[in-house]
Amino acid sequence: MSNTTVEYRASRTLTRFHQSAALVRGIRGPVGSGKSTGCCWDLWSRAHQQAAGPSGKRKTRFAVVRNTYPELRDTTLRTWLDWFSEERVGKFDNQTMTHRINKGDVEAEVLFRALDTHDDVKKVLSLELTGVWVNEARELPKSIIDALIDRLGRYPAVKDGGCTWRGMIMDTNSPDSDHWWYGLAEEERPAGWEFFAQPPGVIETGGKWVTNPEAENLENLEPGYYETRVPGKKRDHVLIYYANRYGFVADGKPVYPDYRDDVHATKDELKPIAGRKIFIGIDFGRDPAAVLGQKTTMGQWRWIDELVLENADATLLAEELGRKLRGEYAGFEFEIYGDPAGEQRAQTDSTTPFTILRGKGINALPAPSQDPSIRESAVSSALRRMVDGQPGLLISPKCKVTRKGMAGGYCFRRVQVSGGDRFHDKPEKNRFSHPCEAAQYMMVGAGEGDAVLGVSKDWGKPLRYEPVIDTPGALAKHLRQRERALSDYS
Repeated sequence: MSNTTVEYRASRTLTRFHQSAALVRGIRGPVGSGKSTGCCWDLWSRAHQQAAGPSGKRKTRFAVVRNTYPELRDTTLRTWLDWFSEERVGKFDNQTMTHRINKGDVEAEVLFRALDTHDDVKKVLSLELTGVWVNEARELPKSIIDALIDRLGRYPAVKDGGCTWRGMIMDTNSPDSDHWWYGLAEEERPAGWEFFAQPPGVIETGGKWVTNPEAENLENLEPGYYETRVPGKKRDHVLIYYANRYGFVADGKPVYPDYRDDVHATKDELKPIAGRKIFIGIDFGRDPAAVLGQKTTMGQWRWIDELVLENADATLLAEELGRKLRGEYAGFEFEIYGDPAGEQRAQTDSTTPFTILRGKGINALPAPSQDPSIRESAVSSALRRMVDGQPGLLISPKCKVTRKGMAGGYCFRRVQVSGGDRFHDKPEKNRFSHPCEAAQYMMVGAGEGDAVLGVSKDWGKPLRYEPVIDTPGALAKHLRQRERALSDYS
């Protein structure tokens, strides 16, 4: 084996990361900041710090985990072997993806595993481990992290001396602000967990991105590493991968290119305006959503809250929405509009989402239009206008999923063809589309669609009115009047 000396110098943040005694440690930083290298050396150090057992050997077993095999082999494994080559520390078995290290009194097994199939997950969760390194942790679900933690400290066995150290280390680029990492690092901060954030690689000065003089690992990067990579990148890409800020990069064509998160999203929570009606839009389906908004006397729209459910039926939606309206919004007047498709009955059941809502005391009406272009334009018209020097649409921090949808999560998916970018003609159905489309129904129902349709406000019988609807007959009459108005003035 080669005796070539390899030197590692930890950055300021990685030094604190190495010194931490927390069971679970996470480090978040920009690309090129040395996170992966630091994690490699952390495992190497822990292997050498393990107490010798009865055999005189320091035994450890680590799992190195990533979400897919291509990324594991092309990035994680390559980084590891760059530092700890077979010539220096021991043979790597390509068939089992295991590096067996036998150097001096250190005996370590480093098992490289990807969690891209159900069988792979089961194999990892049956292992007896000393520690785990999760590379690019934002790509793994929290359930896998929890299960891996249960495998810590099981090797070596007590009869062989037990573990001097056990733990999990994780590294990642900045995830979304509704990711489990954000919740644990910035909000919950559970005992036994410690998170570290490296300085940004770039900072914005005078409208330009420049290298942050406090950035880490610059001595190991080519001059101008960050600044030469910024041109041609979208702002959200720069913010996440170079500036180390929480967020997400949308992959597709945004439905609302006029939306600017730094303009239309507020830092502080928007409180409901007393005495003003709250409009609500609802999108049904297996992942239903509702968005709550108000329109000020000056005409500015304020989206104040959302309700986003997963794998839920209309009954659960009605219960959760009713609880919200009777709780934090008690005393307000509501006007509620839903996807008109919610009036369709199943072949074996006469109930509909609207009848279920009404059965729970929520008087919701079908929105006056289901036309995607009308719905999208109703929101775009508010995005594009200014009201008394402010944007015509503001979104509260409480609308987390809606906000990310508006920022690009609600998008037209890219078509995989050569010769330039092409996109599907309908927005992709995903977790962001449901609240965004709920907001569309709210806006159209509240009157924004009237302007799009060209409906006159002086025709004698306004399209928007507030009838008392307490019987099926009254509801049918109301719907006929709306339909007649739309057909006459569209």
